[in-house]
Amino acid sequence: MVSNTRELIRTPLSQFPETSSVIHREQQLAHRAYPANVTFNDLIRANKRKSVMLMIGMSMLLVVVGGLLTAAIVGYTGGDAEAMIPSIILGAVAAGVIAIIASTWSFFGGSNAILKISGAVEIPRETDPQLHNVVEELAIAAGIPKPRVFVINDTALNAFATGRDPQHAAVAITVGLRQQLSRDELAGVMAHELSHIRHFDIRFAMLMATMVGLIVFACDAFWRVLRIGMFTGAGRRSSGGKQGGNPALIVILVIAVVLAIIAPILAMMIRFAMSRQREYLADAGAVELTRYPQGLISALEKLGACHEPLEVANRATAHLYIVNPLKSAMKGEGHELNSVFRTHPPLHDRIARLQALIQ
Repeated sequence: MVSNTRELIRTPLSQFPETSSVIHREQQLAHRAYPANVTFNDLIRANKRKSVMLMIGMSMLLVVVGGLLTAAIVGYTGGDAEAMIPSIILGAVAAGVIAIIASTWSFFGGSNAILKISGAVEIPRETDPQLHNVVEELAIAAGIPKPRVFVINDTALNAFATGRDPQHAAVAITVGLRQQLSRDELAGVMAHELSHIRHFDIRFAMLMATMVGLIVFACDAFWRVLRIGMFTGAGRRSSGGKQGGNPALIVILVIAVVLAIIAPILAMMIRFAMSRQREYLADAGAVELTRYPQGLISALEKLGACHEPLEVANRATAHLYIVNPLKSAMKGEGHELNSVFRTHPPLHDRIARLQALIQ
C-alpha cells in the first residue's frame, strides 16, 4: 500500500480528472478570494506568513496592554505623574519578557502538556496496525514524517493534532471515534489532522493560545487590582488627592479600563476566526490527500450526531479538535451555530462544501 501511495503522489493531478476537479472546486469554495491557479503549497506559505504577522501583532498588543495597565495601576494606587513613563516602560518590558518565556515553553513543551492534559496515551503499531498504516500512508502522501499516534480513552467522538512542526507532531483520536469509523472515514479524519500538521496550524494554535491566555490574564489581574483598591480605599485616596486629579493619570486610567475590556474580546475573536478558517483549509487538505471527500463527510456526520462532550477537553484546548468537544457545543444545534465566538465553523457548512465536490 505504501508503494502504491508513492506512485499516486508522483502521478500528476491531470491524470485524475475527477480528483483535479474536486481539488479545484474545493479551493474555489473555501478560498474564493484566491486566483484559480493557487496551489496548496501557496496556501501553506500564505498560512505561515499570516501566522508570523498575527503573532507579531498579538505580541505587540500584549506589550501595549502590559505597559498601559501597569501605568494605570500605579496611578490608581497613588503614584504621581512622573512615575507614568517608567511604569509604562516597565510594564511593557515585563510583558515582552513573559511573552518570550511563555512562547518558548509553548513551542518546546506545549504539545506534551496538551497530550497529558487530554489523557492521550501513545500506542505501538501492534496495538492498532490499521490506524498506524492509515497515518503512515497519509503522511507519505503529505510529504511529512509520520507523527506519533495516541488514543484517548473516552467514548466521546473526537480527534486532534498537536506539535511544533511536522518533525515533532502527534495525532490523537478517542476510543469512541476509533471504534465507530470505517477505514475510509478514519482516513478522512486523519487526513484532516495531518493537514493541520502540514499547514503548520499546530504551531500557530499553540502560540496563539499562549498569547491570548496572557492577554486575558493581564486584563483579569488589572480588574482584580481595581476591585482590591475599591475595597481598601486606595483608589479613593488617589482620586481625591492632588496627584490623583492629574488629567494625565485620569486619561491613562480610562484608556486602560477600555483596553482591559476590549483587548481580551478582540484577541479571542481573532483566534477563533483564524481557527475557523484553518478548519476549512484542513478539510480541503484532507480531500487532496485521500482523493475521497465522502470519507470525511461520513465521519463529520457521525461527529455531528454525537452529543457526548469530551470530559478531558477545556476552553484552552477546544480549538485543537476536529469538532468542538465542549458541553456547550453539544447542546441543541451547537455544532451548527455560526458565531464570531465559535472555534469551529458550522458543521453543515463544512459538510456542504465537501458534498459539492461529489455532485
